[in-house]
Amino acid sequence: MATFDIRTFGCQMNVHDSERLEEVLRRAGHARVEAGEPDVVLLNTCSIREKAEQKLRSEVGKLAVRKRERPDMLIVVAGCLAQQEGEKLMKRLPAIDLMIGPDNIPELPDLLADALLGGPPAVRTIFDVDAPRFLTAPHAVAGQPTAYVTTMKGCNERCTYCIVPYTRGPERYRDSQAIVDEIRVLVETGVREVTLLGQTVNSYQDPADRLVLAPEADPEDPDESAFAALVREILTAVPDLWRLRYTSPHPRHLTPSLIAAHRDLAPRLVQHIHLPVQSGSDRMLKRMLRRYRRAEYVDRLAKLREAVPGITVSTDIIVGFSGETDEDFEATLSLVEEVGHTGVFGFKYSPRPFTPALKMGDDVPEEVKSERLSRLFALSERLIGEHLKALVGTRQQVLVEGPSKARPENMSGRSARNEIVHIPDASDLALSHRMVEVEIVEAYKHSLLGRLTEASRNEAESAAPAVQPGKRRLNVVAS
Repeated sequence: MATFDIRTFGCQMNVHDSERLEEVLRRAGHARVEAGEPDVVLLNTCSIREKAEQKLRSEVGKLAVRKRERPDMLIVVAGCLAQQEGEKLMKRLPAIDLMIGPDNIPELPDLLADALLGGPPAVRTIFDVDAPRFLTAPHAVAGQPTAYVTTMKGCNERCTYCIVPYTRGPERYRDSQAIVDEIRVLVETGVREVTLLGQTVNSYQDPADRLVLAPEADPEDPDESAFAALVREILTAVPDLWRLRYTSPHPRHLTPSLIAAHRDLAPRLVQHIHLPVQSGSDRMLKRMLRRYRRAEYVDRLAKLREAVPGITVSTDIIVGFSGETDEDFEATLSLVEEVGHTGVFGFKYSPRPFTPALKMGDDVPEEVKSERLSRLFALSERLIGEHLKALVGTRQQVLVEGPSKARPENMSGRSARNEIVHIPDASDLALSHRMVEVEIVEAYKHSLLGRLTEASRNEAESAAPAVQPGKRRLNVVAS
């Protein structure tokens, strides 16, 4: 059997796909390397932005040098870029031995076995539309306090800038009972918090039609879905799950039934939502085919905040989309200010293959995109700073995930509103997997410093050790 390493480019979906890649390889008898040269290097790719292929080219170039010294080493490319480019990418980068799309992960052991025996380069990028499969990865996340769980894959939206429908296919939903069963197993292994994943996660429909819609749900509303019912079912059926998150929702599916679920299920359904808006200009939203207007986005968030006071909101924004004027961009800044986003993931528009926006052109100069992105980030930094400073002196419940990356002597975790909290003078306590109360004593640029309250420290000192975290070995490369 072979040894392997996985390097991940991209979002939470890619991270979760890498966990499933690891799972199928381990089940086939292959071993992940902790050190030394692996027999197989697997690059799990993203294709949302143009520079994804540039990063892949660089990584494959480095591996090709090593491959000349070790001709038997295999380079495997998986994920969205493999799905997007297929054989064309293999021709451009002949050092690649195997390419698989996101839906072909179950086939990897057989494809790899053929390649290890000297088989020719192969490409497998077929959507499982007729019989969708949803793999789990319980061993890859065993011992971790948090985990991802897939609820659906694909996307039926047709945002003009987005390549996801091409690389992930149409929406296919997972049976609600299978979702609940996976979460129950994860909790039994020590997972305390689950994040539900989907390209438009809150458009979920139960293929088995087991879920009962909440009274607030309007079956005649085209924006309604079974997602709120799924969230309620999970938190009812798995009482030992402490927290539930989800990403990434579409604003038009933030319906009264989902708002009511946030109201009724807090704090287990966390007080944070990542709600991509992309632009604050109605003209841009129309060109992007986002299917809502600025006022609708603001109104739905206002109703959510009325139901759950203090809930935090983060977002995604594209600057420099085709035809964006100074006035359009100013509208985006004013929206961020109005909503008070506590996290902004901003990106410069880059044309993607197979998207309708290609016909619109890319008419915003690169220097203008850069200047607008800098202004957006400056506003975001101010809003985040104000929010974090306002928390000094408050008490927060923090799920401890493990040692801080920057300062391993500190422990680190997240609040229910998604603030990162560092806890000093606690490395001698078995805090991982515990929910602790801290008093916030200092605000950093993007995180907080919180000291254990006396009650939490006494409880930690007297309690039995919590589940100890395993090592999450996925090598994640930001896209």
